[in-house]
Order: sequence, then C-alpha cells, then structure tokens
Amino acid sequence: MKYALALALLFATPLSAQDFGLSGGRAFSVDLGLGASLGPTYPGAEEAEVSPWIIWRNAGFGPVGQAPAQGFSIAPSFGTVGSRDSADDAALTGLDDIDRAYELGLRVNYGAGPVRAYGSLRRGFGGHEGVTGELGAKYRSELSDRVTLWSGVEVGYGNADYNDTYFGVTAAESAASGLPATAPGGGANEAALTFEARYALSDTTALLGEVRYGKLIGDAADSPVVQDEYQPSLRLGVTRRFSFGF
Repeated sequence: MKYALALALLFATPLSAQDFGLSGGRAFSVDLGLGASLGPTYPGAEEAEVSPWIIWRNAGFGPVGQAPAQGFSIAPSFGTVGSRDSADDAALTGLDDIDRAYELGLRVNYGAGPVRAYGSLRRGFGGHEGVTGELGAKYRSELSDRVTLWSGVEVGYGNADYNDTYFGVTAAESAASGLPATAPGGGANEAALTFEARYALSDTTALLGEVRYGKLIGDAADSPVVQDEYQPSLRLGVTRRFSFGF
C-alpha cells in the first residue's frame, strides 16, 4: 500500500523548473519511478523473489527539459541488497542471517553520442558495511520517437568487507553448517550483460523494462555459499522525468 501511495504522489505532483518560476538555461534532471524486480533472493541464490524496484535513472545537469548533457556528469548512486535468512533455505543452515542493506554513493558518467560509460561506488549500511560498485558501458538505439533500447556490459565490484559478508564463511559458521571456512578478498565479483527498453507515454512519463544476465566471478563464484553462479533478473516499472532549473 505504501508503494502505491508513493507512486500516486510521484506522478500526481507536477514538479518542474517552470513550476518554481525558474527561467535559467540549465537544470538538474532525473528519472524517478517505482516498479517490481524479479531476481535472486540473495547474492548467489538459486531461488528468485519479487521485490519493489525504486528507480533513479539518468541523473545529471543539462539543458532544461532535456537529458543530461554529453561529457562528464556526477550524480548520487543508490542501491539495496535483500536480506538473507537461513530459515528460508536449507542450503543456508548454520550460516548467520543478514539484514537488508542500503547503499549510498556516487556515480560518474561519460556520454559520447549513443555511448555512455559509467562507474559507481557505494557504501553499505545495515546488512553490510562494505564498499561496492560497478563499471560499465551502454549503447543507445532509438527505434522510434517513443521506443529507446540500451544494450550494455557491466562488471561488479566489492571490497573485502562486502564480499566476506555475502560469500564468506567464518570458522563458527563452518562448524555449524559443514561448509568450508572461506574469506574472500576484495575484487570483481560479477560480470553481466544488460538490456533495457523505454517506451515514452508522454514527454515526461515512460514505461521501463530491464533484463540483466549476470554471472558471479572470482572469489564470489568459488564461494561454498553460492548455489548458482548465474544471476538473471527482470525489472519493470514506470518513471517520470523531473527537472529543476537554475
């Protein structure tokens, strides 16, 4: 119910540069929205679950009413990692539970024509207190005035604290679970192919879909906690573009 209310408020409130009487030539713009995500119940899980998807996309500075300008841009980066409960999966018996984690950091983008490269770095709170992020690139294809596609590649990263939280096994956990003790170091933990589609309902509102096909790599892939190295996900949502002029 709370997500439905948030969605209603999001699309009912007409925020724009003009609403504030701002007539400058530039703006901070961002696509905000809500949707649903189908993906692994925890990193390395074999089972999938549906969870809310809070969408924050294409944040940056550019001409009023337009997408972020070409070249470099910096914007906040947010992320979440679902909780891991040993009672929900027999494969986790003897392992510690992990609360839901919330991540906050920065994302740097570089746009050149239809190509956009990016890198993000976030610090976790709650379930993990490590550092994680991604490096990737996307290619944009305009199929029509309403339909835009992106195809991309991405590599995920976690420091030792992050990787140890989700892929490590302590001595105590090893004794309780029978799994070998494992202490993964920091480094790349996933490689992925991404495909996104956007259908414009209006100048500011759109339907957004994303298919992500990830594979755990490095120490993460070798972890005895991992049930499946392949981590596909599907996300669908609705977004609206907000621009704040100055």
